[in-house]
Amino acid sequence: MTWTEVVQIMAGFVGSLGFAILFNIRGKRLAAAAVGGLFSWLLYVLLSDCITGEVVVYFVVACIISLYAELMAVWLKTPTTTFIITSLIPLIPGSSLYYTMTSAFQSDPTVFLQRATHTLQLAVALALGIIAVTTLARLSNRVLRRLHRQ
Repeated sequence: MTWTEVVQIMAGFVGSLGFAILFNIRGKRLAAAAVGGLFSWLLYVLLSDCITGEVVVYFVVACIISLYAELMAVWLKTPTTTFIITSLIPLIPGSSLYYTMTSAFQSDPTVFLQRATHTLQLAVALALGIIAVTTLARLSNRVLRRLHRQ
């Protein structure tokens, strides 16, 4: 791991911490939200070396971070969205969206469509990762409740 990557991971922590403060999260929840941001960018850096395709990396990281958010929500008795939103802040495809808009204003429709498609794929990968884990968590909760009733 290079020094640049370490700085990026720390920036993921600070960025998530900032959003957690903005969302008025306090105490243990604040620390868990910030660590989630650190963890999400760390996973992105590590998985980018192992998995080809940025969209697949986004999906896998979103799944793992959503699982982290589900676990933190149970442990800290807080809604899951508190941790999902703040932990995935470092993965929001801001630079991709910036370059998409730049190519749109430069009147280059081919490059614009390529970049817009890529940006949309990244956003959908994040959403699908969250949906997949959240759905599985809800299903497992229902099954556990039914087993507990019997």
